[in-house]
Formats: sequence, structure tokens, C-alpha cells
Amino acid sequence: MSVHEEKAQVVTEVVEKFQAAKSVIVTDYRGLTVAEVTELRKNLREAGIDFRVLKNTLTRRATAIAQVQGLDPFLKGPTAVAFGEDVISPAKILNDFAGKHKALEIKGGLVEGRVIDVDGVKELATLPSREGLLSMLLSVLQAPMRNFAYATKQVADQKEAAGA
Repeated sequence: MSVHEEKAQVVTEVVEKFQAAKSVIVTDYRGLTVAEVTELRKNLREAGIDFRVLKNTLTRRATAIAQVQGLDPFLKGPTAVAFGEDVISPAKILNDFAGKHKALEIKGGLVEGRVIDVDGVKELATLPSREGLLSMLLSVLQAPMRNFAYATKQVADQKEAAGA
């Protein structure tokens, strides 16, 4: 396989990842040790997130084919990209890791087709996970029934106390 064919294959893979991902976070990994990069990859892989070091020219070509706009300003210097199947996990994991390892720099990203900057990624990282949001929703849905049951019990207790 020639170098040109290998690059074309990488571009095709990256186009597919851009099209399938709900969130894409672009980082600069310069300064991380091999052990730190390995730890970061492990954390991301456990969450089902693909983390790849990519050449900026190939990434630009892939974004053009995938019709993704607005990422070019982030594609300068050494670049690693996290492709996530959910919106919050990549931002949360990368933000937590960047807090512990100052060498990892989050450049920006793309969430459901919308470009976000570093502050947007950090804001996204503070949101609860999908499971946390579902738990909150369940609690809100259960509250009226719980209050109704409590009120019914109070009425029953009052009638019992009045009858005794």
C-alpha cells in the first residue's frame, strides 16, 4: 500500500468518525509523558471514546469531506482528537485529566454539529452524566406520587387519631 493510499484510508476513517460522533474534542497533548497518554487513552477507551493523534492536514481534509466547519482554528500544532458517542463523557474525562495534568491543553470541539471553544468544553464537563440526568428526571417524576401518598397517609392518621 502506498503512502497516498494509507493517507486516503486514514481520511476515510476520520470522515466516518466525524459523521458518527456526537461530540469531538480537539486537544494538544504536547508535554504528556508516554505513561500519561496511556492512562488518558485507557480512561477514554473505558468510556467508549476513540482518541487519535492525527495530522492536521488529514483532519482538515476529513472535515471538508464530512462537511464539518469551524474546527480549522483548533488544528494547529500537535493534535489529538477524541470522538465520543455521547455529548458529555469526552468533555468530562478530558477536562478532569487536564486538571490533573497541566500539559494537556483542550483547544475546542464540536458538539452535535456546533463548534465550541475551551470554555464551552469546560462548561459541558460540569453537566451531569446521562445517568445523572435520568436520575434527576426520575426523582422529579416520582415527587407528585410521593407527595400524594404522604398527604393520604396524613389524612388517614388524622382520622385514626380522631376516631380513637
